[in-house]
Amino acid sequence: MSGAGAARLPYVDDRQLLVPGPQAEAAAAIRARRAGGQLLNLDRMLLHSPAFAAGWSALLGAIRGRLSLPADLRELAICAIAQLNDAPYEWQQHIGEWQAAGARPGQAEALQQAPATWLVDPAFSTRERRVLELAIQSSRQVAVDADLLAAIEADLGATATVELVGTVAAYNMVSRFLVALGVEGDA
Repeated sequence: MSGAGAARLPYVDDRQLLVPGPQAEAAAAIRARRAGGQLLNLDRMLLHSPAFAAGWSALLGAIRGRLSLPADLRELAICAIAQLNDAPYEWQQHIGEWQAAGARPGQAEALQQAPATWLVDPAFSTRERRVLELAIQSSRQVAVDADLLAAIEADLGATATVELVGTVAAYNMVSRFLVALGVEGDA
């Protein structure tokens, strides 16, 4: 991954968050959702718009913690999108989550290869290849093949299929935000 480069806007700093108001309230809500209560560079960029930051946090919080989609498939999709969109920040934030959720040895390395190889790589199961194919199609061409969607629905059910498609859509939004604004990795 080539990286997003330097941040294109300044990050909101802690002094700005000491002033009571929407920005401080949005920051408090994000801290409450995050393990350890620490704001990430992503949060500090989002906080330029408290309303946007609050909506973002609610959507991504639901995706990360309240869906029936298995965590390993969710994180596989997110890491695939990070690779597809050349979003190193997204990769850094989610590779550990994917490994904790059950990524097998060799899968992260396989995902760092060309996307065309993902669909034939023995590191991935049939189910995982479908998730990867969905990520590729949705990210690159937006439209998703009806047969692929039907196969995913037959495997995961309607609820998890909607959640998977929504996760892919949401994390495409995340990577585009990160890359466009040059959000840097957290120290």
